[in-house]
Amino acid sequence: MRFTRSLSLALAALWASCTVAAETPPAPGWPSLQPAQRVAQVTGAPLLAVARAGNRVVAVGDHGVVLLSEDGTTFRQAQSVPVRSMLTSVQFLNPRVGYAAGHDGVVLGTQDGGETWTLLRAAPGTEQPILSLHFDSLEHGIAVGLYGWAIETRDAGRTWGELRVGTGEDADRHLFHVFASRRGTLFIAGEAGTIFRSADRGKSWQALDTGNKGSLWHGRSLIDGTLLICGMRGHLYRSNDDGQTWQAVESHTTQSLTGITQLVDGSVFVVGLGGTVLTSTDSGKNFTLSERPGKEPLTGVLANASRPPVLVSMAGPVAGAQPAAR
Repeated sequence: MRFTRSLSLALAALWASCTVAAETPPAPGWPSLQPAQRVAQVTGAPLLAVARAGNRVVAVGDHGVVLLSEDGTTFRQAQSVPVRSMLTSVQFLNPRVGYAAGHDGVVLGTQDGGETWTLLRAAPGTEQPILSLHFDSLEHGIAVGLYGWAIETRDAGRTWGELRVGTGEDADRHLFHVFASRRGTLFIAGEAGTIFRSADRGKSWQALDTGNKGSLWHGRSLIDGTLLICGMRGHLYRSNDDGQTWQAVESHTTQSLTGITQLVDGSVFVVGLGGTVLTSTDSGKNFTLSERPGKEPLTGVLANASRPPVLVSMAGPVAGAQPAAR
């Protein structure tokens, strides 16, 4: 397969003609392994993922940029990030300990809520992007990427080993987002409408076919255990049996969907390209469609206490979404 770096593929953090190669030690002189680029206007920094570290919002994106916010509105750049690779994924286990990952096989760790980061892994020059990372404990984590490539750590990111996810024709499907249900079952949203499911912390995986051929880009577990997965051309799927079966949900859009969150009142937000915002008040059974006036290419959404959710995009942080009328 060959990819061009269009906007939609940039959201999925793909490089053209990517191949999987063996991990190599970090090269100090490699351009992407220099400290993150300092940006003059943080409000315009391209962002690909967002997470919460206690009361702090942490967003990551291109050129190793990590933005921090205490209120979800005003952002500043992190003090120290050792790479300028595109960062595609971020997760916090508690208010201080978190991980981020991205291109060049980079994995970063932080112990101070995202202010400073340490390089845990890199494979520069191999065109081995990590598209998503998920830790289910402080020590155990899985990272996924192109052509079925996945790696696993059991020592808080200090060492990583190859992980087999798909078999047969599913072995080389791109893996876009890894997440867990409230029961601890792991899922990977993948290429060609494929969802991978593991009930044993990644030791074995089952491939589930949703019936469509569009890539699935993001998934989330809701408070009541419902699972949602979204992706290209407005595809949206729901499961209420811990991901054993999935049903299509009408999204009312053909825009690609990139992020999901749930607010404290239970309402669900799904965002996507073209400023697309979907809202649901019935645990994802039905959605109402709205489009932001600026039509920003939204890449992530995060609940923000009683305020509107935090939105990030390829054009930087954007003003929060308002719930659709009930």
